[in-house]
Amino acid sequence: MLFDRQVARLDAFGTGKRRWKGKPLSRAEIIRALVDAVIESGLEVTNATSEADLRGLVAQRLRSR
Repeated sequence: MLFDRQVARLDAFGTGKRRWKGKPLSRAEIIRALVDAVIESGLEVTNATSEADLRGLVAQRLRSR
């Protein structure tokens, strides 16, 4: 279950896309893309012991790029 703040951000991101290309991205499309990107990145997430740990690992990887 997503928090209201997460849903609002996904909706804003999805509809913001419309300004440039016409078709907005759905929440599901955004979430699938994010999950696939983490999987394809090879990021080792099996040692994460909490949601906060996982978020930190992903954020750290994104910042290092």
